[in-house]
Amino acid sequence: MLTLQILLGGLAQGCIYGLVALGFVLIYKATETINFAQGELMMLGAFVCWALIDVLKLHFVAAVVIGLLLMFVFGVIVERALLRPILGQPAFTVVMLTFGLGYMVRGAIAMVPGVGTETHVLSAPYRNVMLRPGGLVLPAEQLVVIASTLALAGALFALFRYTRIGIAMQAASQNQLAAFYMGIPVKRLNGLVWGLGAAVATLAGLLLAPFTFVHAGMGFIGLKAFPAAVIGGFGSMPGAIVGGLIVGLIESFAGFYLPEGFKDIAAYVAVLVVLVIKPNGLFGEATRKKV
Repeated sequence: MLTLQILLGGLAQGCIYGLVALGFVLIYKATETINFAQGELMMLGAFVCWALIDVLKLHFVAAVVIGLLLMFVFGVIVERALLRPILGQPAFTVVMLTFGLGYMVRGAIAMVPGVGTETHVLSAPYRNVMLRPGGLVLPAEQLVVIASTLALAGALFALFRYTRIGIAMQAASQNQLAAFYMGIPVKRLNGLVWGLGAAVATLAGLLLAPFTFVHAGMGFIGLKAFPAAVIGGFGSMPGAIVGGLIVGLIESFAGFYLPEGFKDIAAYVAVLVVLVIKPNGLFGEATRKKV
């Protein structure tokens, strides 16, 4: 029973890591840019939804839908205003810009009186609900996290497999110049991908909030999601979810069975082991460059 509960907790935490890692992968596949502000986008999305629910008193479902749409628009604006003007610059420039964006978002939230300096409770209807099937004690939050991740993974699979815009995104991720010559609006797709990445991060923040509450430091979870993306293979969306699950399970069992402190380094040890065995990650594709 105890092992099953630890397993379920690890799966739930791993799903959250996987969702944040999925944002990393989506943006990287489309723009070859690593967005190190992904964790802060998750934090901002959680604050937006908290404000809609607890300040504006909107219904939970309505607040979630509006929050996802608002963050989608925010992601599109960020790509248009900040990323697009520096296209063609060295990758280091783009990486530093995303670092700066993350610090700006965290600082902006922290400066709001009575908001950024406090810890807030997200009033989710399933919060503190316990299910007891067969003697197990299962928090409803964990089941919601797992179910939501499965639903999102299915929706993204359908988007990229069966829709014209999804197929166009895949084409642009393979070769942006060739896609542009074929008439695909690459710049517009990049904005949509950034919006989608921000919306996915917001969903991760919503699912994480019942466990850790809403606070300005919750974006640091991106430091654990990045190893998850590396483990799965940085260009693979299924790999992002699998990598997140691996990190979550390792942390869950390490936190229970190993001495204190091992949980904090478990994700990075797993990265080292995977990269030694498979340098491109579990689902990454090997690439060769001729010189």
